Amino acid sequence: MAARLTSFSKLVITLLIIAAVFFGGKYLLDNTSAGKSIKEKAEQAATESAKSEGSNSSSTGSTGTKPSGERDPNTVRVQLVSWGGYAPGLYFNEGAAANLNSRFFKDYGFKVDFILENDLNNALSAWMAGEYDIMVQTADAFPLYTAPADINAMGPKVFMQVDWSRGGDAIIVKRGINTVNDLKGKRIAVAAPAPSQTLLISTLEAAGLKYSDVVVIKTTDNLKAAELFKTNDVDAAVVWSPDDVLATQAVAGSKILLTTREQSNIIADIFFASEKWLNGNKERAQQFYEGWMQGLAELKVDANYDKAARYLGELNGVSADDAKGMMANCYWTNHGDNLNFFGLNPSFKGIKGEDLYTKMSRRFVEIGESENPAPAWRSVINTATVTRASSTLTDAKFGAEAPKKFVPKASDKVAAAISSKPVTINFETGQSELSVNAKTIIDLQFAETAKTFGNSKIRIEGNSDNVGGKASNVALSEKRARSVAKYLQSEYGMDPNKFVIVGNGPDKPVPGCETNATPDCKAKNRRTDFLIIADN
Repeated sequence: MAARLTSFSKLVITLLIIAAVFFGGKYLLDNTSAGKSIKEKAEQAATESAKSEGSNSSSTGSTGTKPSGERDPNTVRVQLVSWGGYAPGLYFNEGAAANLNSRFFKDYGFKVDFILENDLNNALSAWMAGEYDIMVQTADAFPLYTAPADINAMGPKVFMQVDWSRGGDAIIVKRGINTVNDLKGKRIAVAAPAPSQTLLISTLEAAGLKYSDVVVIKTTDNLKAAELFKTNDVDAAVVWSPDDVLATQAVAGSKILLTTREQSNIIADIFFASEKWLNGNKERAQQFYEGWMQGLAELKVDANYDKAARYLGELNGVSADDAKGMMANCYWTNHGDNLNFFGLNPSFKGIKGEDLYTKMSRRFVEIGESENPAPAWRSVINTATVTRASSTLTDAKFGAEAPKKFVPKASDKVAAAISSKPVTINFETGQSELSVNAKTIIDLQFAETAKTFGNSKIRIEGNSDNVGGKASNVALSEKRARSVAKYLQSEYGMDPNKFVIVGNGPDKPVPGCETNATPDCKAKNRRTDFLIIADN
C-alpha cells in the first residue's frame, strides 16, 4: 500500500517543480538563441508599448505639450528645443522617450525622457513647478534666468556644456551691406531677449560699434525675424539656420554676412538644474553626463551617426537628412571641453562660460533687458558632476577640441573683411616694441574678439602718418603689426597663422586726415586696424 503524501510534502514538491520550471526557463532564455530571441522580442514589445502610451502625452519627446501626470522617480525629465546639439543624448537613450532599451537604463538603471518644448517661457514655468529636472539654455542668456529673484530662488545651476553653435546662428543683410561696419544706423530684426542679441552685440564690437549704433527691431523669436527680413521694414536680421539660406534666397541681392561658423565661440548651449535636484541626485547627474559623453564618442561611427540623426529627426518632425543638417551646425563639447568651459583647466586661454555670462549680464542691463546684474558665475554653476567624471572619462576620445590650424594664403592680404576695427596703439618714435599700456589696450579692445572669432583669420594692418620716408614707414608699420600678432599668440595661445600681417605705412589715412595737416590727424593715422576675414 502506497504511503499517502502529507500536505507539507505536497507543498515542498510543488515548490521544487516551480523552481525547476523557473530556473530551467531562465537558463533557456539566457543561454540559447531561441531564448535570447524571445527576450529581445519581449523588450521590443515593452518599448513599443511605452512609446504607444507616451504618444497620448508629452513624455514621448515628440510634442511641445507641457508634461503632466504623476512623476516616475526613476525617470529624469529633460527639456529640449529644436537644435542639433542634443543628438548624443538621443542616441544613447535610443530615442526621445523613456524606454527599456535606453543605455541610460541598461547601464545605469534609470530612464530619461527627452521632451521637446520650444517655448522657453512655458518650459521655465514647468521647471519651476517641478515638471522638468534638466533644462536647456545658453551661457550668454543664462543671466536672464539668474537675475530675477523668483527664478534665482529655485537655485538654477549650470552643470554641463552641451555644444558650441557652429553655423546655427547667422546675421543676414540686404544689398549694399558688405561688412559689419556698414550696419551702423541700419534696422535689424532681432529676437529678444535671446542669444541673438549676444551674437549681434559681439559682432558690432568687432567693428568698434555699439548696440545703440543700430536700430533694433525686436521680435519674439528668430522665425519672425526671418519673416520680417523678407519685408521692406528692416535691413538685416539675426536668424537661425536654415532660415539664413531660405530668407536670403527670397530677397534679391541679400546675403549671409556671417555665422557662428566664423564667430565660433559665442553661443554655448548648456544644461542646468536646480541646486536641490543636483544635490539630491549626485550619482544620477554624473551618470547622465557620462552616458552623454559616451554617446558623443560613439557618433564617430557612421552607423551610429545615422541612428542619432534618425532620432533627432523623429523628435523634431523632420527627415534624417534634415536632422544631419542640424547636427552639422554645432560642435558637441566633450569632457575636456567642459573642463575648459568651467575654468577647471588652468592652462586653457580660450573663451569660458564665465566670459560669456559675465559680459552679457552687464549688457542685458545696459540695453534694458534686465533690471539688475546677475549673480556671479561661480554662484550659478555646479562643477561637481564634471569634476567627478574626470576619474572615469580618462580616454583620449573624451578630450577637448584641438585648436584650429590655419594655412597661410597670399590672397589673405587683400581678402574682403567681415569687419574692421581701428585701435590706437601708441609706440615710441621709430620703435615697434609694445609698451605695458599698449598690451592693456589690446587686452581690453580686441583680445576677446580674437577669441570669439576662433575659426576666422585676423588681418592686422599697421598704419603711420607721413612723417619720414615712405619706405621706412611701411617697414616700421609692418613690424608694429607683427608685434601685436606675437603678443596675441603668446598671451592667448593662438596659432601664428591665424594672423595676416600688413604694413600700410602712410598709404591708408583716416578719411578727412589724408594730408596729415594737424597733430590730431597724425595721431589718428598712427593706428592699428584689426580686420576679421573668413578662412575659406
